[in-house]
Amino acid sequence: MQGHGERSMGRTVLPFSQVLEQEVQEWRKFRRGLRKEDQQFLDRLFEEARLHVQAGVYASRPWPFETILVSILIEHEKALVELRSKLRELEEKERRTSGLLSPQAGER
Repeated sequence: MQGHGERSMGRTVLPFSQVLEQEVQEWRKFRRGLRKEDQQFLDRLFEEARLHVQAGVYASRPWPFETILVSILIEHEKALVELRSKLRELEEKERRTSGLLSPQAGER
């Protein structure tokens, strides 16, 4: 097993954190073409990918951008699960509150 910076088939294997930063740099022109309010969302996507650098190190995928995208998707999935949970709690609270306030609540 080769460590970071060692040669693999004639080329240097960069640490995944550097590979990620290279991707960020390669998307700079695209970012500049976005509206200002959308630039912050692109930045946040790459920040989400940075949360999973260690997993990217282990993955050693031939196309690192796949790992970046999956890292972003993981963060989105976590956010969706959290939002669904909060929505469920609010809906249950609303049902309880509506049931207590309803004049026909005792008839159920």
